[in-house]
Amino acid sequence: MRRYELMLVFRPDAPDERTQAVVERITRMIVADGGQVVKVQPWGRRRLAYAIDRNREGQYHIVVFEAPATSIAEVERSLLITEEVLRHLVVRIERPVRSTRRGEPADAGEGEQLPPPPSDDEEPRPAGERIDESESEAAPAAAD
Repeated sequence: MRRYELMLVFRPDAPDERTQAVVERITRMIVADGGQVVKVQPWGRRRLAYAIDRNREGQYHIVVFEAPATSIAEVERSLLITEEVLRHLVVRIERPVRSTRRGEPADAGEGEQLPPPPSDDEEPRPAGERIDESESEAAPAAAD
């Protein structure tokens, strides 16, 4: 399962009970589809960057969850027909790739790849050596 972040922007005049009901309905949908809710965080009222349906403010909520990709479409479909929701956005959260040094065993998880080893025709450069690209063949020297 992949990790996602859902940002919800509710109408500023929507009652708190109704916004909580929508958030609970969404979390129940995620859990029913085999997902897991990691965190639900209300951000409160904030000013919007631009007016949406003549509203200049909105109530923000963030939901972080893990779910199969098939359940995301159902959650978005449900949010599109909910009157209290001005906007929503689901973003997949990429897990950071841990870098490993050469020669050390890698405890690589899903999707983690190590850089390819240097080819035999390349000479290994010392760590502190820098290449001066101004005089290389690719960049000819300045005209005299």
